[in-house]
Amino acid sequence: MYVGLCAFDIHIEHAQSLKAKRQILKKIIDNIKNKFPVSVAEVDGQDLWQRAVIGIAIVSSSSSIIESIFTKIEDFVENLHLCNVINVKKEIFTW
Repeated sequence: MYVGLCAFDIHIEHAQSLKAKRQILKKIIDNIKNKFPVSVAEVDGQDLWQRAVIGIAIVSSSSSIIESIFTKIEDFVENLHLCNVINVKKEIFTW
């Protein structure tokens, strides 16, 4: 069994308040949850207007499946045009 963890450090350029940021972030997270079999949450930057870190977790029988899903999610988030992905950290653990 493999466990994959991924953190997307994002910049939400159009957010001018925490309320606006949360609305955009909710759209991003809901879209990821609806399209991919992963767990998603905002894990850092809660008090910043234009920055956030989205944490994603997945369990699979294959590390290549996890890597493929993370790559698809990264492309998906960038194509939403709701934010800019600044940095992505990925780790895959064997259980």
